[in-house]
Parts: sequence; structure tokens; C-alpha cells
Amino acid sequence: MAKKVNVLVLRASGINSDEEVVHAWKLVGASPKLVHVNDLASRPEMLDDTLIITIPGGFSYGDDVGAGQILAQRLLLSVAEPMRAFVARGGGILGICNGFQVLVKMGLLPGGTAGGDQVTVTYNDSARFEARWVKLEVCTDRCPFLSLGTLLEMPVEHAEGRVVTASDEIAKKLLSEGRVAVRYIDDDGGHDSYPANPNGSTLGIAGLCDDTGRVFGLMPHPDRHIAHTNHPLWTRRTNEGSPDGITVFENAVRFWGS
Repeated sequence: MAKKVNVLVLRASGINSDEEVVHAWKLVGASPKLVHVNDLASRPEMLDDTLIITIPGGFSYGDDVGAGQILAQRLLLSVAEPMRAFVARGGGILGICNGFQVLVKMGLLPGGTAGGDQVTVTYNDSARFEARWVKLEVCTDRCPFLSLGTLLEMPVEHAEGRVVTASDEIAKKLLSEGRVAVRYIDDDGGHDSYPANPNGSTLGIAGLCDDTGRVFGLMPHPDRHIAHTNHPLWTRRTNEGSPDGITVFENAVRFWGS
């Protein structure tokens, strides 16, 4: 019999995709609970019966000193150790857009020897807000949110989504170790051309996972492709199987619910 998959969805001032994320988790049979970051800080024991933490997209605290920076510091100062212990005992963390930025600024992504100041998420090369649909190549077999070899389509909506590494060697190492979870890809199989790579990310990195594979963050929004009609070309598509975004949530429930 499948386990009940309890999901904690964090909210804070400026987060604006929390309800969409809660809805996505409900669609795949999970049991999401929307929790303010202050409540988690005061009662970290609520992680004891949680299997997945989700940090949704938005503009937490207005991104006033950098995208995700204030929320990252809030979590580091209050629940850093409980969150690390949560991952160590098998829990998963999903960070979407601003949530991905938070995980990077916390050092939970990419983690390991490439943590700290070796990887960051910064302003788009285009110097403007990018809102467009993109294609993603899944390029790791270690992340339970994903299926290796699949192509996904979902939208991006960000001004600070460019993943930058301290050196090309670090980027290549992350790729070779399976820590680059998803990459932007164009119709010719390239990863660097604009607008397929909407922000100029190194190696077309759109998302990362940690060394366990269970901490996963990405700039595109799987929560905005949870129905076939979300896709702008849905009337021209076969619309068979699950919408691309919902597969991220389905894969997680299949893994943690087994």
C-alpha cells in the first residue's frame, strides 16, 4: 500500500505561486500543507512527518537585496540544521524559480564541494524579465523528481535566472556528476542560443540537484504546465499522457510514496 506523501509548501511575503503548487500536489494524490516560513521557524518539528518541502516561485520579500537572498537567510538562521537533517533522513526538497534561487543562496544547491560561492543565480544576459516557454532536457538519473532522457516543456518567468559557476571546470564537473538536472535545449540540440536559453546560463543549466538527488531546484515552472490546455499550442498537440509539468510531481509521489 502506498504511503501518504505529506508535502510542506512554504510561503513568505512576495511568494506568489504557492496556491498553484498546492493544487499541483493535490492533483497527483499528495497531501500538501501551506505553511508560513515563520511557523516553520517556530515549529521545525513539523518536518518530522513531512516527506517533501516545496519552495514555490515569486519574489520573496521583494527580492530587495537579490533574488531569494532574504528568504535564504531567514531559513539559514532558523531551520538550516533541521532542513539538512530532513534531507539526511531521506526527505526531498523542490525549489521552483525563486525557490531555486533560495536553495542556491542557502548552499543546499548544488551542495558538496561546489557549494558556497562556487555557483550562483544572477541577472539574465538580456537584462530584462523573460517570460516564455522553454524546452528542457533531463540529463541526470539521480533525481527522483525526473526521468532521464525525457524532454519537458514549461514556462520561465524571471529576471534573475542565469546560473553562473566560478569556473568552467566546476560547471563541467557538475554535469559529469549528474548534478545538472535539466538544461535548456533548442530544436537543434544546442544549449546556449537565445531565446531557447532565455537567460544565458552556463552550459544551458536550468536546474540542479544535490549529491543525493533529492534536493532539486529549477528556474522553469512545472506548476504552470499541469494541464494540457496550459500549453500555448495545445490545440495542435496530441495531448497524450501527463502534461510535462505534472510529471515532476508524479515522479516524486511515486518515489516517496512507494
